[in-house]
This record gives sequence, C-alpha cells and structure tokens, in this order.
Amino acid sequence: MLPGNHSVVKEFVLMGLSQAREIQLFLFFLFLLFYSLVLPGNILIIMTIRNDPRLGSPMYFFLANLAFLDICYCSVTPPKMMADFFSSRKAISYKACMAQIFFLHWLGGSEVFLLIGMAIDRYVAICHPLRYASLVTRVVCCLLVLASWCLGFTHSIIQIILIAPLPFCGPNKLDNFFCDITQIVKLACTDTYGLEFIMFFNSGLATLMCFILLLISYGALLVKVRTGSSQGKSKAASTCATHIIIVFVMFGPAIYIYCRPFQDFPLDKVVAIFHTVVFPLMNPMIYTLRNKEIRQAMWKLINKHRFRGAK
Repeated sequence: MLPGNHSVVKEFVLMGLSQAREIQLFLFFLFLLFYSLVLPGNILIIMTIRNDPRLGSPMYFFLANLAFLDICYCSVTPPKMMADFFSSRKAISYKACMAQIFFLHWLGGSEVFLLIGMAIDRYVAICHPLRYASLVTRVVCCLLVLASWCLGFTHSIIQIILIAPLPFCGPNKLDNFFCDITQIVKLACTDTYGLEFIMFFNSGLATLMCFILLLISYGALLVKVRTGSSQGKSKAASTCATHIIIVFVMFGPAIYIYCRPFQDFPLDKVVAIFHTVVFPLMNPMIYTLRNKEIRQAMWKLINKHRFRGAK
C-alpha cells in the first residue's frame, strides 16, 4: 500500500460534512447517541445467539456473523469522522487513506458474499427441508463465512493494487468525510478512464449483479412458500421478507455510489453517511425486530444478568 516514487501527495484533506462549527457539534452528538444505542444492541445480538442453545440454527449463526461484520465495518470511518469534528484541519495520511479503502471494501465485500451465503441457507431450508440438517452443517456454515471473508479480501486487494501505482501531485482535497475510490481516482495526475471502467465492473456492476440475483432468488423462494404447505409458511415468508429488506438497505446506497461515473452529485455525502454509518448497524436490528425467538432470548439474557447483578 505504499505510494509510488512519483507520488508527491503525502496526505489528503477531508472537507467533511460541514464547515460550520455548530453543525459539526450537533452531528457529533447525533452520531454519538446513535452509536451508544445501536452498537451495544449489535453486541447484545451476538451474545444472545452465542448463549442461547435454541438459537443454534445456521440462520442465527449467519446473523451473528453479520452483526460482527457490521460492527467492524462501522469502525473504519466513523471514529475518524467524529474526531475530525473537533479538528480545524481534517487531514488523513496517504497510508491511512489506502487503509480506509482496503478495509471498507474488504468488510463490505465480505458482507455481500455473506448475504449470498444466507440466501443459499434459506433456499435449502425451504426447497429441501428434509435434507436441510444434513446439507447445512456447522462445517458448511463456517466454510461459507470463511469464503465470504476471503472473497471480500480478494475484491478489496484488487482495488488497492489498481490504486497504489497512481501518481498524486495535487490537488489533495476530498469533498467527503472518508477516503473511497470514487474520490481518490479523480485526484490522480494521469488518465484514469480505463481504471475507472475496471473499478466500475469490480465494485459497481458486480454489486448490481449480486443485488439482482438475490432479489430473484428470494422472489422465487416467496413464490415457493406461497404455493407450498401451510406448515411453517408464515415464518418462512417473514424470514424471506426480512432478507429482502436487508438486501435493499445494503445494496441501495452501494449501487448509487459505484454504479455510475466517478463524479460528484448533491446527495453523495448523505448517501455515504447511510452507507457507512447508519444502515450497517441497523441490519441486525431489522432481523431482531422481525424475529420473535431472538427477541425473547434477548430479554431472557438481559433479565438473567440483571438478576445476578441484584444479588
């Protein structure tokens, strides 16, 4: 991730969300409140799934991994963004900028592939219920999670390999609160048309194709559930509907950011906030609100520790 010998720019200046001091303080306390409420909630989901034997099915195993991925993903850019609210000069070094890009795309790509793994799990559960326990074992689940991390890493390292040789000789201002390929590539002192096309395919078109495939698969599963037997129909339909909501929540901002030319648009910063801060932490929350079993297990765990603390 080291810059080439021809690179002059050693750091990038982040313009942030706003230059007004009052707005910066308001945004800091707003994001701090959001984190103090939602981040512990995601940790509680992981602890609940790990401690309750009734939540030992593959679906909850994937949900715990999704919550862990989202926590990691939301630890890449928000800490720097919140620290910059109290800094007069919002700068980030070249190496730190490359690190942000690497971890954003590694964790984001891993989450995309994890959602595909969850779709495979639901397909087997609905279309082959009698063979589900023998097909989707704990070993298979672990391999799917490991594959999602490896594929996300591959996607991300491709981005870094493409960006690292670029020469940066100024300007060095990024009109955003974090580093991403859509801003960095535009600052390169060379023609990047071919590179933008490759990155559009690697990030934008690949994301769009995964989005369409997931929608088709869940749509087919919903049809299968509707035409199947009544036993378990409501629960299966609710689970598929929850997965569809998550697919829209996660892929919507990503498609907006990467499935287009690398140019600035008025809603870029707003979409970036939802893409990197709000939506990832909300994904497991949506599952929890729509799942009675995990809600009951969560309250049981809370009351258990509350009772112990009262002794």
